Amino acid sequence: MLIDFFFTLKDAKIPVTIKEFLTLLEALEKNVVTQSLDDFYYLARIVLVKDEAHYDRFDRAFAQYFKGIDGAFDTKASIPLDWLLQRMKRELTDEQIAALEKFGYDKLMDRLQELLKEQKERHEGGGKWIGTGGTSPFGNGGTNPEGVRIGGKGGNRTAVKVWDQRTYKDYDADKELGTRNIKVALRRLRRFARDGAQEELALDQTIRATANNAGWLDIRMQPERRNNVMVLMLFDVGGTMDDHVERTEELFSAASSEFKNMEFFYFHNCVYDYLWKNNRRRNAERFPTWDVLRKYTPDTKLIFVGDATMSPYEILQAGGSVEYNNQEAGAEWLARFTQAFPKFVWLNPEPEQYWQYRQSIAIIRQIMNNRMFPTTLEGLERAMRVLSK
Repeated sequence: MLIDFFFTLKDAKIPVTIKEFLTLLEALEKNVVTQSLDDFYYLARIVLVKDEAHYDRFDRAFAQYFKGIDGAFDTKASIPLDWLLQRMKRELTDEQIAALEKFGYDKLMDRLQELLKEQKERHEGGGKWIGTGGTSPFGNGGTNPEGVRIGGKGGNRTAVKVWDQRTYKDYDADKELGTRNIKVALRRLRRFARDGAQEELALDQTIRATANNAGWLDIRMQPERRNNVMVLMLFDVGGTMDDHVERTEELFSAASSEFKNMEFFYFHNCVYDYLWKNNRRRNAERFPTWDVLRKYTPDTKLIFVGDATMSPYEILQAGGSVEYNNQEAGAEWLARFTQAFPKFVWLNPEPEQYWQYRQSIAIIRQIMNNRMFPTTLEGLERAMRVLSK
């Protein structure tokens, strides 16, 4: 019976060996646990699984074999792109679609200034005035491949600028659900050193000293082992990142727990000339980006966290920020960060199968020297290996 269970685990890509399997059989023969499926589950996991990263695979394989649940499905399967493209809030005719025109950033802003002078009342629908619905590049609730959202809630995510005051929520550092596997991946970046006062028992030295002292107890102490890696994390917040709040909070919580020397700041979409630490006071308590670049040593590990989903103007053009007229392009600030901190990665919570459809992701990947990784367990492990080299 259990031979098939062994092969089920192998099929699930769990690196279980014959020696470990024989150890499990020996434990059962000696009645180490009761005849309970739950007890057998914990015994099998202790004996057969050597890495916490494989717990989820083990759970699905165990459920598939003993409970008849088919866990062997493709968890990375995605919705076909053509299905997503058909979901539009407004059905347009071929003539309407053909009439949509991309102005380009400069023409778009010039046209907006003209309309602000001409328009005297609220407008709904149509393709010219600032209003709701319709195909005009200005307003909200309509459809246009490139425009300025004024008020309202975003939907199609094609705006190159947002004329709206938004309040973002800080990520929760106490978020614990689902952080275990993330912590396992982040531990690859730890580099321990003994420093500080003598705070903990040096067990090996105590045993050796006691033995050399004819059995009389000779207690030896040593400095505590501490992780001396300095980590700087920059989190994208608001806008399209609202779709990834839970995953980002789990990452933030795990990183805060694993890295004792960690500093963090927030930005929106792309890094510009200032950052902030409190989203409720982001307009009052700002940190000049130049100060952040100069504060930390070059051996600091830099981690960007963001979906990199925005208008290309926000990266490549001065004044391209959706919130204010930045003096320098976001690409210049990103380049400064990568030059100041050679050990850097970008973690992207957007599913990797969608990256090819986001022009902004391609641009940032190029700036990051292709050091962009998904926030999956496998992606985090790859990112930590890059940072630890």
